[in-house]
Amino acid sequence: MTECQGDHCITCGDIAVEVTVLRLLPDSLAVVDTGQGTCEEVSVALVSAAAGDTILVHASEAIAVVQRAGEAVT
Repeated sequence: MTECQGDHCITCGDIAVEVTVLRLLPDSLAVVDTGQGTCEEVSVALVSAAAGDTILVHASEAIAVVQRAGEAVT
């Protein structure tokens, strides 16, 4: 997994954040859009995520799928 660089990574902080999966990578990794103008690499080993899904990430690990790509927000 990519090491955090700079002051901090959005996805490896002390709180869980919602991000959007841009693309899946080998070894259960994904590139995500943080919504902060940056992309980061996170693990999706614990969830079944696809490109376009919104996932909840804590400590660079996806812990839940919040919304599937193309589904309406409820």
